[in-house]
Amino acid sequence: MSVILTENAAKEIQRVISEQQMSEGTMVRVGIAGGGCSGFKYNFGFEESADPANDHVVEHHGVKVAVDKKSALYLDGTTIDFYSGLERRGFVFENPNAVKSCGCGSSFSA
Repeated sequence: MSVILTENAAKEIQRVISEQQMSEGTMVRVGIAGGGCSGFKYNFGFEESADPANDHVVEHHGVKVAVDKKSALYLDGTTIDFYSGLERRGFVFENPNAVKSCGCGSSFSA
């Protein structure tokens, strides 16, 4: 399993954790669920712990990322970046397993 956070994404996550006064052990949970306009949608949130039996946990730029085993099949090789521009601002998923993505980038099919 390999989900990669860019340095920009890690900095933004650390900023949010600090600003929201979350605990020091807070990690990012990345996953997928059925839905969206292309079949699957990305889930992205914060958690304080992972389940060692069901989750893969990696660390990038000081941020731990947990992905459940089912989602890992569809997210392997995905890079998560943070974009901040005039026209939009947010996390961007670059998923090599996505056959088709929607226009907003929040859902995909594999």
